[in-house]
Amino acid sequence: MNTHAATTLDPDVKLLHEMGYAQELSRRMGRFSNFAVSFSLICILSGGITSFQMGLSAAGGASIGLGWPLGGLFAMIVAASMAQIASAYPTAGGLYHWGSILGGKGWGWLTAWFNLLGLVFVVAAINFGTYDPFFKTLIAPMFGVAPESLGWMHQTLFLTVITGLQALLNHRFVKIASRITDLSGYLIFVVTVVLVVSLIAYAPGKLDFSRLFTFTNLTGTEGSAWPQQTLVMAFLSGLLLTAYTITGFDASAHTAEETHEAAKNVPKGIISSVLWSVLFGYVMVCSFVLVMPDITAGMKMGTGFFEAILAPIPTPLRVTIEVLMFFINFVCGLAAVTSCSRMMYAFARDGGLPGSRLLRQVHHVQRTPGAAIWVTAILAISITLYGDAFTVLSAGSAVFLFISYAMPIAAGFLVEGKGWTKKGPFTLGVWSKPFALFGTVGALVLAYVGMQPPNEKVAYVTVALIVLLNLIWFVFGVRKTFAGPPIGKRIAERQSHMQEIESEFVEPAAQ
Repeated sequence: MNTHAATTLDPDVKLLHEMGYAQELSRRMGRFSNFAVSFSLICILSGGITSFQMGLSAAGGASIGLGWPLGGLFAMIVAASMAQIASAYPTAGGLYHWGSILGGKGWGWLTAWFNLLGLVFVVAAINFGTYDPFFKTLIAPMFGVAPESLGWMHQTLFLTVITGLQALLNHRFVKIASRITDLSGYLIFVVTVVLVVSLIAYAPGKLDFSRLFTFTNLTGTEGSAWPQQTLVMAFLSGLLLTAYTITGFDASAHTAEETHEAAKNVPKGIISSVLWSVLFGYVMVCSFVLVMPDITAGMKMGTGFFEAILAPIPTPLRVTIEVLMFFINFVCGLAAVTSCSRMMYAFARDGGLPGSRLLRQVHHVQRTPGAAIWVTAILAISITLYGDAFTVLSAGSAVFLFISYAMPIAAGFLVEGKGWTKKGPFTLGVWSKPFALFGTVGALVLAYVGMQPPNEKVAYVTVALIVLLNLIWFVFGVRKTFAGPPIGKRIAERQSHMQEIESEFVEPAAQ
């Protein structure tokens, strides 16, 4: 059917047309679905567990009891600043467009690369975390498979299968993928509550709440994730637990062109996903500290701490929790593929990537960016093949995302009230500039902390990436060939072809 006729008066399509883009993707998501894609990607039951040792082995219990709320406050400030910009410019590709519109096409191009690379590495890191510890340590033993018997080939096969399945769902079964993501949004709440209640109910000893506010410099000790540091630096390093967990909420922006009433629902999706993740995540990580018989011993276990604190829970209940958490982690990766592929599609739509003509193609029935989805999957699998490189890149993913979050926020801070006067339904009012300033500084501070030993290789990779991108932009002439998002005359030129583009699409077949 000709969808243009059906959507001519749709405010979402009208706004998209005003920004110079045709409605190619299917608007199938409501407010909850937009929230769920970010909430599922943040997934406190993934990052909150796999990154827990980063906090605990820094400043002890205080990194959890005091560090998580402080990191959560920072995340809320960044989310609110991003939400305000998203409300004004609700397009797929989110940060790339914001950076380009507010800071110029070069600034947007650089933002796009940091965001895109961060998202590719996030897909890989999430799926690797689904394998180890969740599959390898918790699920495999249920079938009589000893974790120590699983090697590189098993790991690669597992990552290939689940990443391929996530890509297939995103490409050919997008309605099912959306429903699964919605289900995960509910399950994260339920499983977190059940997990916390179970841990406390079957705790082997008395709960000592003073642990949550006791500073213990564990850096440099056996089993710590950190070399010896001052207590202040140890506390800052511990903030990476929250920062590594509460990230990926830009997924709500990347799916803006698939969301009804995007100018209103995308900001709500960004803010609510962060808010609920901070609140439920805090209760969860605090419960981990409280039920540990000994904090130092728990720190030395690495990610094995989680298996240890689950042990007192009766087997049927424990197995149920583990299976549900494995499913939730799979959906976390599914949401990451969704977010990354939409970012790749949007950047390619403006010719920003090698092979843009292929990567911007949208399936005429499913209305999904198939090539971008499968390239995302292939890249994510590829970077897990070499362990040392993957360790550096997965640590760098959060740094890349912090930088990509800070760039459009900083640009907005500089041009607000000047080049940026038209805002969307969601605004921060008088808090806009203070939030932008604190959000930018906070993101850069966390990026700096994320480059400190033992992650100093991330600093080398980041500097090398900045140098390489600047060479490509200035020396190889990309600044002359890359036009960026459409503005002015280019919007008018694109608008004349929008009806023709939209008429090629048909509604997805029932799945």
